[in-house]
Amino acid sequence: MATPNSAVSGRYPMVSYEEATQEVKEIYDDTKKTLQLPFVLNWFKCQGDNATLLKGNWSKLKNTLMEGEVPNVLKQLIIYNVSKKRGCHYCSHAHGIFADSMSSMISEDENFKATENIDSPTMPLSYRTAVNVVTKAALNHDQISDADFEELENAGFSKKEIQELMAQADLVNMLNTIADVSGIKIDNELLETIE
Repeated sequence: MATPNSAVSGRYPMVSYEEATQEVKEIYDDTKKTLQLPFVLNWFKCQGDNATLLKGNWSKLKNTLMEGEVPNVLKQLIIYNVSKKRGCHYCSHAHGIFADSMSSMISEDENFKATENIDSPTMPLSYRTAVNVVTKAALNHDQISDADFEELENAGFSKKEIQELMAQADLVNMLNTIADVSGIKIDNELLETIE
């Protein structure tokens, strides 16, 4: 349980690293190591008084977003795009920062920012296709057709990669829901990393 001193951001207690149980601290440590951040994101802190929930959600996020064959920068762009279209400020801001920090994986142009070029011809066609199809899957999953899968195959994605891409639709829905219902704000530390 969170201590009475835990900060409240929005609707859930924000459990700091210092206030967390040992089990939660171990999960926090893994998030920092995996995401290569020196701090714990608010998205995790708002779940810090429920170790079972935090563990399950982190496992899903870690395996769906950070593992696999599809480049992480593309997954981040998908989450950014869906979050922006849905109006989830926390996720669009955070994942936009992550995607832009990996822009050099897409273009050698030092002024290239992935989020600003998401629909641009400077973005690889396969990436634009994946962002569009998976955004459709996240926002209107009942409208996904065989043609959408064929479009991804024609863009060069294997069946395994397509399954991985479609998993981002499910993941971003979870990320957005938790961020929005909890009422969390963007992390000051995250904003400072881009200054």
